[in-house]
Amino acid sequence: MAAVFLVTLYEYSPTFYISVISLCFVVTAAMVLGWFGFDVPVILRSTDETESNLPTPEKKMVQVTNPFALELGSGPSSVSEGVAVRPRCLEPCVLSCFWGCGVNALQGALQSHQNGPRLSIPRLFEEALQFQYHHCQTFQVDGDDMQERHTQMPAELGVQDFGLLPRERYPLVVVLTLAEPDAREAYNIVSSVSVIHVPDKSYGLSTRTLFQYLLTTQGNMYELKPLFMSGGRSRTLDWGPGPQPEGPTPSDTTGHSGADRRRTISRGRPRQR
Repeated sequence: MAAVFLVTLYEYSPTFYISVISLCFVVTAAMVLGWFGFDVPVILRSTDETESNLPTPEKKMVQVTNPFALELGSGPSSVSEGVAVRPRCLEPCVLSCFWGCGVNALQGALQSHQNGPRLSIPRLFEEALQFQYHHCQTFQVDGDDMQERHTQMPAELGVQDFGLLPRERYPLVVVLTLAEPDAREAYNIVSSVSVIHVPDKSYGLSTRTLFQYLLTTQGNMYELKPLFMSGGRSRTLDWGPGPQPEGPTPSDTTGHSGADRRRTISRGRPRQR
């Protein structure tokens, strides 16, 4: 069929026949050269190939200062005996420890930060949790204070464990917020949320941080991931030795139950390592 068409075309117009054959030869040669990597005129390239060769715009990395850091303290820990944590903050902050925080309540609180008021103070975080926790204890922490704080549920609550997996409550949720209003305006990150597992009778896994989130003034939420090195160890942020106070200073601690909102105020000294 093609041969008959070419013969008919040649008999009709030899000049037009030669032009068609030449055009087909040029297109075929360009495709072969392009296949083997030789450069061909842009007019002969397809649109998809041209778009794929366009440079991809690079995303610029922005350095943001995180004023919060939290480490697990020394010594044994359990639901009945409590746990020690060591905050490291660049500014004076408030350390809030929520025992028995509901899983759904925490998820709802994090979503409310994105859609509602920013959770920049402990009171807003309590309201976002809808007080669905067993006990809350708060500590005032200075910017250069790296002493351990020991948090524990009152014995009269009678909570010994949080049941088998899957659980409806996290053992401990630690929230760090800036204490001074001027500092909240100076930093893009307004609070830090750490979910900590504490061993109990039903689940004896050692104390460890399960999740850690940073909440920003724009309503964003970022999850911090540990950086694993080649040796298999996770590298933690080390700020180096900071100024140590000459002696332990008293700090106000406030504890209350999420169910009845009873508050007990006691004065104590932070535990030294």
